[in-house]
Amino acid sequence: MQSIEISAPGGAEVLKPATRPVPVAGHGQILIRVAWAGVNRPDVLQRAGSYAPPPGASDLPGLECAGEVAAVGQGVTRWKPGDRVCALLPGGGYAEYATCPAEHALPIPAGLTLREAAALPETAFTVWSNVVMRGGLQPGERFLVHGGSSGIGTMAIQIAKALGARVWATAGSAEKCAACSRLGATAINYREEDFVALLRKAGGADLILDMVGGDYIARNIKCMADDGRLVMIAFLAGPKAEINFAQIMTRRLTVTGSTLRPQSDRAKAAIASELQEKLWPLIEAEVVRPQIDSSFPLREAVEAHRRMESSGHIGKILLQVLAED
Repeated sequence: MQSIEISAPGGAEVLKPATRPVPVAGHGQILIRVAWAGVNRPDVLQRAGSYAPPPGASDLPGLECAGEVAAVGQGVTRWKPGDRVCALLPGGGYAEYATCPAEHALPIPAGLTLREAAALPETAFTVWSNVVMRGGLQPGERFLVHGGSSGIGTMAIQIAKALGARVWATAGSAEKCAACSRLGATAINYREEDFVALLRKAGGADLILDMVGGDYIARNIKCMADDGRLVMIAFLAGPKAEINFAQIMTRRLTVTGSTLRPQSDRAKAAIASELQEKLWPLIEAEVVRPQIDSSFPLREAVEAHRRMESSGHIGKILLQVLAED
């Protein structure tokens, strides 16, 4: 099969076409003939040499895809060859075929193409598990998401709105703020406005989803409401900060976080089950929709990574592996 591999740690140019054997579906796994694959920040980190794949995972980048089941391993009864699925992958999405645990795949939501469905798994798993399952977002609460125009951000805005929350989102340009506003958020241009002052004026954030870190950590705590929750999912500005823990004690704040890829197969299967039961109906009702910035042929993965690193994208970046469905 054709694939894109990381020839050595480095910049986007280290992504190289390669021919690999088609992987074999093991016990409890499915083999997917990939039509579209998502491009995510962890792919960039892995390419740079700072995010190693977990034991047993493919060394090829790519954490999500959509396509058709090509084969099933022993013990798999849920899927059969020919089924159309989108899936969270442990790695290997930048290729014509990829394997994953059968319970990490989901049916294509009614009304979506394979291209649109490929934009779902990584963002849906991440947002639902952190905003709903871990963060416990409730109707009427004030929710703040940083990086609101990213794939994660656009999904978070829509899910939070669908759950009845009041939503604020930070972004770094007028165009990105406009995109957040169209999805239903009060947009804050962080280059021009102070999100701390704005959220405190509104009563404080009950829940914050942050992928920035760095000096945002202390600022997040300052703008939280009493009993508020801060969920960290990435550290684009670094993982270290000096914070006043007295605020956490006196205002009963919760600071937590998670990363998706290292979690157990059982934990990911539990998230997938909730997605199919609770989020997929919202997608099929067109309340939540994948937001796609751009797509590139698989052979142009270098350009896709450059688009990601430019931070100019709004929504998801995709790689087309096969002809559109």
